[in-house]
Amino acid sequence: MLRSPSRFVRNWLTAAAVGSLLVGCGSSSEESANDKARPAAKTEVTVEPIKASTELTDTNGVKVSLEKKPERIVCLFALCDDILTELGIVPTATNSAVLAHPDFLGEEKAKEVDVIPGGFIAPEVEVILSHKPDLVIGLGDTHGKLAPALKGATTFWAMQPETWQDSVGYLRDTAALTGRTAQGEKAERAFRVKLAEAEKTPSDRTALIIYGSDENFGVATPEGDVAASLFPKIADYPWKSRGVEGSYSLEEILAKDVDVLFVETLSFGDAEGKLSEKLAANPLWSKIPAVKNGDVHEVNSEVWAKGRGTRSLGLVLDEATAALR
Repeated sequence: MLRSPSRFVRNWLTAAAVGSLLVGCGSSSEESANDKARPAAKTEVTVEPIKASTELTDTNGVKVSLEKKPERIVCLFALCDDILTELGIVPTATNSAVLAHPDFLGEEKAKEVDVIPGGFIAPEVEVILSHKPDLVIGLGDTHGKLAPALKGATTFWAMQPETWQDSVGYLRDTAALTGRTAQGEKAERAFRVKLAEAEKTPSDRTALIIYGSDENFGVATPEGDVAASLFPKIADYPWKSRGVEGSYSLEEILAKDVDVLFVETLSFGDAEGKLSEKLAANPLWSKIPAVKNGDVHEVNSEVWAKGRGTRSLGLVLDEATAALR
């Protein structure tokens, strides 16, 4: 029996793989997460004006205060890079690979952005500070431990996205802090319009997103995975969070008659091969309808698993709706 890893294992898997973290399936408050993940009847496309400010309380209640509009921003996870790209800003430094995607900066321009050494889990504080950042943006449950070392030298902003609504909120907050209000409103509107259009004709096919590097795969659930939080609006997506220690077995997945499978392969060092190819060694894998019918889609994990912002989510919607037709 193959089971998916816990949230801790999931975060460790992704971080060890390529230096970026995929938020785990659990959430700090299962009830509130379920409320946020529950699809509304219709996505609102009207965008409220964004007001520029150097002080705000962000979408998850964290207070951010800057002396001036930030010009030098260091990104410690991909949502930051996604948001800055939407706002027309190039980060001063990053430790994410998403900028190399052709719908972001592309490989050549991405090479011009300095990379913070130390990996996703332990980015080097000295190098971060050497860039003289006005603002450092990281993932709260991973980079929060850096806050004391950065205090007094720069402002650290801990984000903790779990759903697409969180990501939109962080886009708006960053647009306010940087004064890129028009760009923020435009990006939010474009994403909302795309999501509203996709939900007009939801697929009746059963979909599933899995991630991992080997048989210890994980299931992305709408309560704590930003990309997965879109799926109840566009397909039959019967996967719910089971908390920090929850998991799904391959037997359970087989019983759901999955029609379309999206696979995020997370690489380890010199490890090679696609997750779908490794799972093929299990006889149950070939019995899943999506596998039998050739509807298994290996997707870009930098975008699907780590990007989490409106630009990444727009690409997820494009690819998912095409596959679900």
